[in-house]
Amino acid sequence: MTIALAAQDVATSPAWLDLKAAVVALRPLQVHDGSIPDATDHADASHYCARIRTGIAELAPLFPHDADYLKATRSDVEKWEASGFGVPDFYDSLVAFHPESHRENGLRHLVVFPMYTQNGSADRLVEAVLVEVVWPEFIAALEQTYTNALFVPIRFLDFTPGYDTNSAVLFPETVAMRAIPAFTWGAIFADREAARFRSVTRRAAEVTRLELPDDAARLLEDQRLAEETFVLWDLIHDRTHMRGDLPFDPFMIKQRMPYFLYSLEELRCDLTAFRAAVDLVRADDTDAVTREHAQLAQYAILFDRMFRFPLTGDRTRNYDGLGGQLLFAWLHQKNVLHWTDTALALDWAEVPDAVVALSDAIDDLYWRSIDRPKIAHWLAAYELVRGVLDPHPASAWARGLPDEVLSGAPKGMTDAVLDDEFPLSMFYEALSKKMGDVIESTKGITGASTAA
Repeated sequence: MTIALAAQDVATSPAWLDLKAAVVALRPLQVHDGSIPDATDHADASHYCARIRTGIAELAPLFPHDADYLKATRSDVEKWEASGFGVPDFYDSLVAFHPESHRENGLRHLVVFPMYTQNGSADRLVEAVLVEVVWPEFIAALEQTYTNALFVPIRFLDFTPGYDTNSAVLFPETVAMRAIPAFTWGAIFADREAARFRSVTRRAAEVTRLELPDDAARLLEDQRLAEETFVLWDLIHDRTHMRGDLPFDPFMIKQRMPYFLYSLEELRCDLTAFRAAVDLVRADDTDAVTREHAQLAQYAILFDRMFRFPLTGDRTRNYDGLGGQLLFAWLHQKNVLHWTDTALALDWAEVPDAVVALSDAIDDLYWRSIDRPKIAHWLAAYELVRGVLDPHPASAWARGLPDEVLSGAPKGMTDAVLDDEFPLSMFYEALSKKMGDVIESTKGITGASTAA
């Protein structure tokens, strides 16, 4: 049996199943920072770590492209044990892992790190994940124009409990390590994104009686087609965070600021991807496969933003939810989205230009930002959102912040923003009652569980 053939069965192999079981048994011994402080647990922890190292060694021949990484991982596990199971440090194995160097459709990786998972576990527990790269030919060609050397789209093969959650990313910054290296990759689970999109959008279309175009309906029925469509979306979204006329710190990572600014940044990146998809559809020289996926990407961005984002998570500074609300209301107020006779309808031919117009408005806000003081930029951003969505009646921002707040530290302005500054509309309040169960059901979903 060749290595390639054996890799097809890796998720059911005894070596993987024992490695996974050892990780699952080890995790309850760890505390928030990943350490195992109770000395009475160390003998069991050593036993589980030995099984993890053995499993990695047995599986390593199936992943020759990750030989250096897997060797370093075994060493990091051994050093963690030798340290008395203090705070784990997997720096050496992290810097040896380079999935961005092997973007080949169907190529697989075994990933073992102590880490937290975004929208999953906040604790840095050991996780073991089997993944497969999603890199179809049209994406490889498109990336020559929309360059993004760090982007690695993947799908799940199997995973430990930290990923039996809503987490759809594998990011190096979540790993327990002694120092912060230069990050060279970021991975997104296209199969989870596509699967939850299909489930939620299908239900939303039924509830709202939305008549879908034939190609949009096909997108909801074909998991692999949806995965590839999400890869196109993510490729362009991800690179957009560092491109365009931006505020000085577009990521806003080390700043505390009103959450609606995060909403606009994430929405800007999605709408830039939407704009690129429109351009690809309209360009004469776009090949048929890329044009098809670019058309489908417009539906994916539109429906995921309108249906799933506003209703996912709680209402405490839900910046992705707010971005979805903004897009929906913008299209309604531009008269291309209609709620008539308790049915939702869109003027499909007019949707692309209406969405691009919202993208233009956000881009103009950003372009003007470098000439404005920070608080003036914040106020302008608020006015953009407020011009489309009604704030909470108790909003201090909506009434006008007092001079002592405006002249004080920016923290005062941030503190004055309500947790739910822009509440759900009556439409979404009603929709949420009929969508809550399907949104909850997408926790831990994968492409395999919804494949068509």
